Amino acid sequence: MQQIYLAIPLLPLLAAIIVGLFGQQLPRASAHILTILGVGASFALSLYVLKDAMVSAPYNETVYSWLKSGNFTFEIGFLIDRLSAMMMVVVTFVSLMVHIYTIGYMKEDEGYARFFSYISLFTFAMLMLVMSNNFMQLFFGWEAVGLVSYLLIGFWYKRPTAIYANLKAFLVNRVGDFGFLLGIGLVLFHFGSLDYAAVFSVAPQMADVQISLIGNTQWSLMTVTCILLFIGAMGKSAQVPLHVWLPDSMEGPTPISALIHAATMVTAGIFMVARMSPLFELSSTALSFVIIIGSITALFMGFLGIIQNDIKRVVAYSTLSQLGYMTVALGASAYSVAIFHLMTHAFFKALLFLGAGAVIMGMHHDQDIRNMGNLKKYMPVTWITSLIGSLALIGTPFLSGFYSKDSIIEAAKASTITGSSFAYFAVLAGVFVTAFYSFRMYFLVFHGSEKWRVVKHDAHHDEAHDDHSHHHGLAPTDDPHEPGWVIKLPLILLAIPSLAIGYFAIEPMLFGDFFKGVITVNSAVHPAMHELNHHWHTIYHSAAGMALHGLLTLPFALAASGVGLAWFFYMKRPDIPANIQTKFSTINAILENKYGFDSFNERVFAAGSRFIGNKLWQIGDVKIIDGAMVNGTANLIGKLSGVVRKLQTGLIYHYAFAMIIGVFFMLSFYSFKF
Repeated sequence: MQQIYLAIPLLPLLAAIIVGLFGQQLPRASAHILTILGVGASFALSLYVLKDAMVSAPYNETVYSWLKSGNFTFEIGFLIDRLSAMMMVVVTFVSLMVHIYTIGYMKEDEGYARFFSYISLFTFAMLMLVMSNNFMQLFFGWEAVGLVSYLLIGFWYKRPTAIYANLKAFLVNRVGDFGFLLGIGLVLFHFGSLDYAAVFSVAPQMADVQISLIGNTQWSLMTVTCILLFIGAMGKSAQVPLHVWLPDSMEGPTPISALIHAATMVTAGIFMVARMSPLFELSSTALSFVIIIGSITALFMGFLGIIQNDIKRVVAYSTLSQLGYMTVALGASAYSVAIFHLMTHAFFKALLFLGAGAVIMGMHHDQDIRNMGNLKKYMPVTWITSLIGSLALIGTPFLSGFYSKDSIIEAAKASTITGSSFAYFAVLAGVFVTAFYSFRMYFLVFHGSEKWRVVKHDAHHDEAHDDHSHHHGLAPTDDPHEPGWVIKLPLILLAIPSLAIGYFAIEPMLFGDFFKGVITVNSAVHPAMHELNHHWHTIYHSAAGMALHGLLTLPFALAASGVGLAWFFYMKRPDIPANIQTKFSTINAILENKYGFDSFNERVFAAGSRFIGNKLWQIGDVKIIDGAMVNGTANLIGKLSGVVRKLQTGLIYHYAFAMIIGVFFMLSFYSFKF
């Protein structure tokens, strides 16, 4: 089996290297053929590995030793259990869909081969992350996906906004990664190993260990370690306040929004915390920190989705909110629920992003939802698949998102740790908010009047007067159009699990033995999963029973209210939202300013760094190094030379006198010495 495990990440890597190095020399089609074959083979092998993991014991072996330093050995190895096997299937399937979709979306782009090389390289990095059996390899995959994310966000490097966005993503992730690295350092120092199995086996013995960080103040080793590891997850999985990079990352091409910023990379932090459940279960303080951060992200990032008009940014803020939901589940010790939502979210959010990309293509790259309307008439496949994705997102009973989202709400309700009450309120209120902004976008894009006809008329008018028609997405003679099958096929294939995967997977993943021995939960201290299990066996009995019961619950009423209000506001009375925006201009300004996170970072951290750099240049470089050390030395030598120069008179008796004085001082010195 080891050869299969090696082939799964190495096939996409090999394809990425060939296409990246020789893509310009090979025929254009070879870029997608080679990478799709590599990722497709990895997907097929991942399915086989998942099937094997269902009946076999976990595989945990070292492939080779990379480095030995003193008593420490750093190794490359694989841990293949049901958690990693499920993640491998999700990563490779979504990646395969994105590869196919990219053929149509990027067909005219001059960086065609480079893009395929990047997304295939990303697949390799993500697979190395989820298959790792030690912290060092986890960190390698962690940084590699960050690197490829940087390359893809700035893929259109001639756009200043894209360069700004990828630098922002790079810098913000470095903040989280610094905390992550410190956490790994604490693990190595106190546990003496980076191997998961070795660390988890001795973790209970370290539960009460105290360490000194500042002065003589004692801190719990487990709490500090878990919080530092979670800071890494905050950066990668875009939790407040390290979320600011994700909305700007929409500057990259739409396929990478689906692959990296919806389904895989941003869920790496969720996967990592679930993998570290034996550590997090030993610190209720760390779990409280996790659940509070997650609940703030889930609710307040959802509010920002309400005011967005860029179709990709609406979906981006939805991603932030759903990542908050997953983090709440982690904080409630419902790790399996978080992973379950990670899986269902991967399918319907990738579907929504690719659907948004199809709309953008149909609208000739106009992304403003206020310029759309009635696209269901022109783009029926995109319409129905986007509707499925939206219904799954808001938690419609029987769809996949319902089972995972409703389980998170119930887990937050059942949790007893500090912050769980606020988390329950946040995820409950978030249901209404999510439904409202999701269907605001849906109604404005696919229903109502054809507002793009007005835009076309304005464009034609501008063209007749000042040739500004290129500012609008649609040319004066074009109607929106459905993309080809290379775009529609991934939408249909992603819509299928968005509909059904939750129904079939909830019982084995949450209430069966799917994660037995993989995820650790101390039910005596953290009872959320015990309560969910009790509800399943006494109230629901089955997935159908849970969905039918869900029709009578508060979350369903809130979701239906959000959809109804969105329909009323944007289909019947569009004047009401405009009046609300005017009357509550202060709140609107706060939301438009994104709660001031970007301005604060710009004014404090960015401006502060520039100020410090400027002062270091003025004082350290100009005054000390150039002024005192370099130019100062030259000036001193020049002055000494000026003095010595006066002694060079050219008169022989002056030189003779100097010689006599010199001999006198030498004789005096030697006489004094001896």
